Amino acid sequence: MAQTQSNSGIRIWLLITAFMVFSMVAVGGLTRLTRSGLSIVEWKPISGVLPPLTEEAWNAEFEKYKQFPEYQKVNHKMELDEFKFIFYWEYGHRLLGRLIGFVFAIPLLIFALQKKVRGSLARNLVIALVLGGAQGALGWYMVKSGLVDRPSVSHFRLAAHLLLALFLMCFLYWLALDLREPLRKQLQGSRLKPLSVAFLGLVSLQIFYGALTAGLRAGHMYNTFPTMNGLWIPQGIGSMGLVLDFLENPVTVQFVHRCLGWLVLGSAIGLFIISRKHTDLTPRQRWSFQAVLVMVLLQFTLGVLTLLYMVPVALGSLHQMGACVLLLLTVNAVHAMREGPAALRVINRAAT
Repeated sequence: MAQTQSNSGIRIWLLITAFMVFSMVAVGGLTRLTRSGLSIVEWKPISGVLPPLTEEAWNAEFEKYKQFPEYQKVNHKMELDEFKFIFYWEYGHRLLGRLIGFVFAIPLLIFALQKKVRGSLARNLVIALVLGGAQGALGWYMVKSGLVDRPSVSHFRLAAHLLLALFLMCFLYWLALDLREPLRKQLQGSRLKPLSVAFLGLVSLQIFYGALTAGLRAGHMYNTFPTMNGLWIPQGIGSMGLVLDFLENPVTVQFVHRCLGWLVLGSAIGLFIISRKHTDLTPRQRWSFQAVLVMVLLQFTLGVLTLLYMVPVALGSLHQMGACVLLLLTVNAVHAMREGPAALRVINRAAT
């Protein structure tokens, strides 16, 4: 009983932290969509906790911003009040990151001193702590790319920053799922397990291309659907060579993102149909594939609307959060496939 209560407390803590990382991604997306990410031109992990508190301090911060490409090439007409708006978005993003660090590190220390985390769980939690610190450093590495000669960050660094955050979110969520009851056994002889893992890889690839699309601002071109300005294969594809074209060419990147969207949709439908044919799935497994399909349909719709309306802030943010939810639901489906008929019997016995 004591061990179950301990696991429950740790599980709730991990879920809260994972939700905070989800919120961090959402705020980060809004920071990018409002073009606020380059408003703070220094990385001060300690002293940066407090924003400017006096008019003199605000002016000094604004003067620092004026020394860099975004102000000089894009926002040269910006006034102090407008600067405060974008500053607070980036400040909130960084402050939330610091808060997540405290919410994770302090309970981890307490649980460790109480000897409630041991073995592989302790090792995984330390890995999560290190990844959280790396995420902060990677965020600054990303920002630095927009403070050199162009008023935008590297789309590769943006993608890496997003993917590491999502990996951390899913890692914490997976650890929380591992602490749930009932205990799981491998489900033998099911095609759904490898297919769900493959689908997770496909969703991850789609999110990567979504990040490239955002970083290259490729969503602001070819704002028609289902064709791209009347063409199924738009002009401009292949203009940068085989490899670079898939990573640097905005036309190709948007085209690939569209194609992957259709592939994700078709795969989700296929997984759902296969799951309906299995008679030995647990209730959680059945629900997980239904939820994935519903979320894919919603996310596909959000993606189309975001494209047609040329990436407004609200739709762009919803589309990014939808990707996070889809990823979590897919991780849940993969994890659920560890439940076999034995686990189902445990559930049935508990219910009776």
